[in-house]
Amino acid sequence: VSTSHLQLAAFALGTIGWILCTISMGIVEWRVWHVDNTTIISSGIAWVGIWKVCFISYLYVSPGYKEQFCHKFSGYDSSIPHEIYAAQGLLLIAMFMGLLGLAATVFALRNVYMGITHKTLIAPFFLVGGFFYIFAGLCVLIPVSWNFYSVTHNQSIAFPPSYYMPSSPAAQEAGAAIPVGVVAVILLLLSGTFSLSYRFPMTANTITK
Repeated sequence: VSTSHLQLAAFALGTIGWILCTISMGIVEWRVWHVDNTTIISSGIAWVGIWKVCFISYLYVSPGYKEQFCHKFSGYDSSIPHEIYAAQGLLLIAMFMGLLGLAATVFALRNVYMGITHKTLIAPFFLVGGFFYIFAGLCVLIPVSWNFYSVTHNQSIAFPPSYYMPSSPAAQEAGAAIPVGVVAVILLLLSGTFSLSYRFPMTANTITK
């Protein structure tokens, strides 16, 4: 138990990182667009997420909303930039890989705290969990950095007419999902590093079979 404190911290950080990864997937504010024409986008601000685009409107309101219009991205629309579809796939992979990392770490910690001294039931699972954490962190890093690059370069998106969105904003900024994703990346990479640092104690009573 005394040799697995870092791995216990890895489980805690990995859990928080996995939760933040999941939260970033659901946040629509990946890219915040500021538009000049407020005829349809009443507030002058639109939110571009990885699953849908939303804005406040007094003309067009989606069912279930009072003043908000949202349009979900359907299928593979060639007008939607690659970084959005890449974010969808990579974040789903990250969520799955992070869950596997948590499962492997929980199994190894269970064996440690139950006094099981079989090396093959502890060390390999910490290592596997570490690799899953790091892979999940990289899967989050790619879409977060790619979308942040698009924001900083004020890249436009040729939305179809049904989206009621202009093709380019007057200005845009990073939404809340990006810093949440950055924190998730840091925590997942840290948890992976902590898990990979585990060294099984070699004692006279150690059973390695």
